[in-house]
Amino acid sequence: MGGAAGAAVRWGSVRLAATEELDSPNSAVGTLGPPVLSAILFAAFAARPWIDLTTMVLQGVFVLVLVQVIFFDLEHGLILDRVMLPAALFALAVSVLRQPWWAGTAAGLVAAGALLLLGGVGSLLARRDALGLGDVKLAAVIGLMLGPERTAEAMVTGFIGAGAAAIGIAAWHRSLGGQIALGPYLAAGALIALYPIP
Repeated sequence: MGGAAGAAVRWGSVRLAATEELDSPNSAVGTLGPPVLSAILFAAFAARPWIDLTTMVLQGVFVLVLVQVIFFDLEHGLILDRVMLPAALFALAVSVLRQPWWAGTAAGLVAAGALLLLGGVGSLLARRDALGLGDVKLAAVIGLMLGPERTAEAMVTGFIGAGAAAIGIAAWHRSLGGQIALGPYLAAGALIALYPIP
C-alpha cells in the first residue's frame, strides 16, 4: 500500500509541476524515491504492535504529505499551497479532536511564527530571502500534526539536518554562497517525530 500510495504521490507531483509550468526531471531519485520511501515508512508504522487502525490511517496521510514535500522541494525548490492548504485543513480537523483541543493549533501558530521570525532575521543579515513562505506553511502543518512537544523535536531535528547538509555542501563546493531547501529537512524531522516510542 505504501509503495502504491507513493507512486500516486509522484504522479500527482508531476501533474502539479506541470500546472506550475515546471519540468519534472525523469531522475531515478525523483521517480523511485516517493514509492520506496512511502513503502518503508508505511511498513515501519504498521509494524508497531500498539498502533490502532485510525491512528495508522491518519499517520499514513501525513506521511504522504511529508514525502511529497521532501521530493517536490528537492526537485523544484517549492512547497505548493495546493498541497499545504488541504493538509493544513485536514491536520486542523484532526488536531481539534485531540486533548487538549487547542494544542495543535497553538503549536502550528508558534512554529510558523518562529520560522517567520527566523526568516526575517536571516533575510536582514544575508540581504536576501533566507526562507520561503512555503517553509512557514509547512511548519504550521507540522505543528497541527504533531502538537507542541513533538513539533519542537521535529524542528530541532530538521534544523540540525539542514545545518549538517549546508556544511557538507559548502565543504564539497568550497563556497559559502549556496542555498539549500529547508523543507525536506523539516519534513524529515516531522517523520522522525511522528514515530513515537511508547
